[in-house]
Amino acid sequence: MRAITISEPGGPEKLVLSEVPDPQPAEGEVLVEVTAAGVNRADVLQRQGFYNPPAGTPPYPGLEVAGRISELGPGVSGWAVGDEVCGLLAGGGYAEKVAVPAGQLLPLPKSVGLVDAAALPEVVCTVWSNVFMVGNLRPGETLLVHGGSSGIGTMAIQLAKSVGAKVIVTAGTDEKLARCRAFGADAGINYREQDFVEAVREETGGKGVDVVLDIMGAKYLQRNVDALATSGRLVIIGLQGGTKGELDLGKLLAKRAAVAATNLRNRPLSEKAAIVAAVREHVWPLIEDGRVKPVVDRVLPLAEAGEAQRVMEASGHVGKILLEV
Repeated sequence: MRAITISEPGGPEKLVLSEVPDPQPAEGEVLVEVTAAGVNRADVLQRQGFYNPPAGTPPYPGLEVAGRISELGPGVSGWAVGDEVCGLLAGGGYAEKVAVPAGQLLPLPKSVGLVDAAALPEVVCTVWSNVFMVGNLRPGETLLVHGGSSGIGTMAIQLAKSVGAKVIVTAGTDEKLARCRAFGADAGINYREQDFVEAVREETGGKGVDVVLDIMGAKYLQRNVDALATSGRLVIIGLQGGTKGELDLGKLLAKRAAVAATNLRNRPLSEKAAIVAAVREHVWPLIEDGRVKPVVDRVLPLAEAGEAQRVMEASGHVGKILLEV
C-alpha cells in the first residue's frame, strides 16, 4: 500500500508518499481501507521529531480515519466486512489501509459523508473525555475554549451548547471569532488585542468560568486559574505555550479549583474503548440528527500531506483539514 512516511525529522517536505507493507489485523483489530484521514497538530509534532508514536504503532502519522472495513482480525464481533466506519488511532492514518482496535471504531453517522467523517474521531473523543468526563461541564455552566476556531474548538462549542452551557472562545482574528459565533459561541475574545482574563470577568460579571479547555499549557497556566470561578476546573490538552510554568497554589486553594492535564494517544486500549463507547452513547445521536456537525476547512489529496501540515502550522484554517485517499 501507499502511506506517508517521514524521511527524517524536519519540515513538511520530509513527508513522502511511499510504498510500504500492508498492515495485518491482530487479535481484536479490523483492517480499514482508508477513505480519508484527519490532520492534527500531533502529526506535525511527530514529523518534527517531538512526538513519537507508542511502541507497536505504525510509524506513519495520522490519529483518525474514515473508511470501510475490509478484513476482521481474530476475536472481533459486532462488525462486518463492508461496514463504513471512522476510527481513533494511535498512529498510521496517513495511509491506504490501517489496522484499528475494534473498540476504537464508530459507525458512520447517517448525516455525514465518508470523507467528512474523518474529521470526527479525534476531536469528538478529545472534547468529550476532557470537557465532560474530566471537566464535568454541566448545564448552565460556562466553558472557556482557547483556540475556538480549531477542529477541537469548533466541536467543543457545539457539544457545550448542546448540553445548555455558555461558551466563551479565544481566537487570533475577528474573522475567526465571527465563525465561532456562527457555530454557537456566546462570546469571543481576540487574544491579540484583549486580556482574556479581564474579558472573561466582564463577560461573567466577575464570576469567572467553570471549565477551561486549554491548548497552551505553561504560557496560560496562571492566567487560566485567574479566569476560573470558584470550584472551577482547568483541563490542559496541549502545550503550544511551553511545558513549565509557575502556579500560585494559594489562588487555586482559595477557589477550590482543580487542574488536570491529559492526552489521548498513549492511553491503554481499555480507556480509549471506554471513551469511544461514551462518545457513541452521548455524542453520536447529536451528530446523527444534525445538531452537531464536523467542521471541515479543506480536503487535500494524501500526496499533499506536506501542504496540509503547512496550512495547519500557519493557523489560518477554521475546523479540520483532511487528507483524501
